Amino acid sequence: MRKRTKRSTSQPIEEEASTRPFWSGTITFGLVSIPVNLFPANRSSRTSLRMLSPDGIPLSRRYFSPDSGKDLDDDQMLRGYQIAKDKYVTVTDEELERLEPEKSRDIDLRLFVKKEELQPIYFEHAYFLAPAGGSVKAYQLLAETMESSGRAGIATFVMRDKEYLVAILAEKGILRAETLRFADEVRSPKDIGLPKPARVPPATVRRFERIIEKKAANEISREELVDDQAERLMKLVERKRARHKDIVETEVAERQPGKVVDLMEVLKRSLQQKRAA
Repeated sequence: MRKRTKRSTSQPIEEEASTRPFWSGTITFGLVSIPVNLFPANRSSRTSLRMLSPDGIPLSRRYFSPDSGKDLDDDQMLRGYQIAKDKYVTVTDEELERLEPEKSRDIDLRLFVKKEELQPIYFEHAYFLAPAGGSVKAYQLLAETMESSGRAGIATFVMRDKEYLVAILAEKGILRAETLRFADEVRSPKDIGLPKPARVPPATVRRFERIIEKKAANEISREELVDDQAERLMKLVERKRARHKDIVETEVAERQPGKVVDLMEVLKRSLQQKRAA
């Protein structure tokens, strides 16, 4: 895997799944160009909880100075990279902009590798690639060729001024993109002190094989991928809602009436001033 030379400060790409693509571009390799649209392959959890104050007002997070306790505006904050205890190198927005990759709409396929070479530990976020415009035939040809050869493509593309490393995989005629973690983001067994494999008696191996065989299945059902804890939480919420229990409503504070600007009056005065001039 390629090792990055600069640690990125970007956040993972997170978008709500929808019927509209949130990125459009072109898969390019050699002299081939295939326009595609990018869609998220997953959606955010429906059981997220919001932090509230005791009187039911939704809370917000803010940056503040621990010394003065005052909130800080955007123009009062600097970005810094810590190089030692209580010591930082500051970086300006202009310097970060100069480091941004060249803007592009290409998914640059650099090489093709065997699918088994890509370990799941490198996968980060999944996306679907759909053909755009008149690229259906070329899209299907690429998907079928990759699937029959058992190969995956390694590519880079730029989105929101950040460059991402992705693996392009083909399954059942559909292309999928998996953003990849960089090499220095993945731990090895040595990093966490896992012991080396020990010799196990053959009788113990056979016993484990029998246990696994009893629970073996040809494919996994979607019912096995249900978030049981989330369902229990939703049932709890529904029971409380039905009984009108532990429900808080945010009281909207009455706003002080501000000065109402009559736009027609402003326009009239402006025209009168121009005529007088």
